[in-house]
Amino acid sequence: MSVIIQHITKSFGTQKAVNDVSFTANPSEILGFLGPNGAGKTTTMKVITGFYKADSGNVQVCGIDIDQSPLESRRLIGYLPEHNPLYKDMYVREYLLTFARLNQISNPNARVEEMIELTGLTKEQNKLIGTLSKGYRQRVGLSQALLHNPKVLILDEPTSGLDPNQIQEIRDLIRSISKEKTIIFSTHIMQEVKTLCDRVVIINNGKIVADDPISKLQSRFANKQLVIIEFRNDPELQNLKLIRNIDQIHSMGKAKYSFSSSIQEDLRDYLSDECQKNNWQIREIHKEKNSVEEVFSRLTSSKE
Repeated sequence: MSVIIQHITKSFGTQKAVNDVSFTANPSEILGFLGPNGAGKTTTMKVITGFYKADSGNVQVCGIDIDQSPLESRRLIGYLPEHNPLYKDMYVREYLLTFARLNQISNPNARVEEMIELTGLTKEQNKLIGTLSKGYRQRVGLSQALLHNPKVLILDEPTSGLDPNQIQEIRDLIRSISKEKTIIFSTHIMQEVKTLCDRVVIINNGKIVADDPISKLQSRFANKQLVIIEFRNDPELQNLKLIRNIDQIHSMGKAKYSFSSSIQEDLRDYLSDECQKNNWQIREIHKEKNSVEEVFSRLTSSKE
């Protein structure tokens, strides 16, 4: 049930959206596919599903080449795009039955009933899709993606725009079905990554910059210190960049900056001394751990 992506490249005109991307999603694995807006996540997912044809490279789904056997490979994939395209003037059960029949599912009524129960749509099944909340619309889209019992499930921002309760419910659902499927999902919510993912692949500017288990990802910058300083008056970024031995400085809003460095001494003491020399008054200073959020930020906003 694995998905193997090998050296995929995809361009739109002169813009190279995906550049030599390779990674593998393993059986029964929840793989988090992360990256900032415009990094190439959705393009990569659409190449895997066969919606886009890659300029070069190869994708295999459960051992089947998607270019050589496109219909056979698509039968193995369930896909929930970021913008869930539903027929809002259809009723939930009617909609799912239509797609069950289009997929030539034997005993479609029984399969639809199973999906309605699995995704918690029992009370909503006789309502128009257009009257549902976004959370329930996501459940309908997920039900449709699961109707043909695919071996691979690809979810593009499945919890985007949902309230906290709906997010937790979708997470629980993803976790419950992961035992029997390979799941690739993209998200901007780092808490989802920490609670759901077995492994994370990070893409930036069309290239893979990380492919690690969560624990290894967090230890990737273990030799670096991260310190956040809020100043009384903004010293301006160009002045702060004159401080020696600092690897990165990021603005976090008015008069607030993050500093990272590999120096041996406590970075707080070092920066306090440098600020005193330059008469930069500090309102607050503290050291942070290398969280998933910080590692993601470093990998997608720097040359690292």
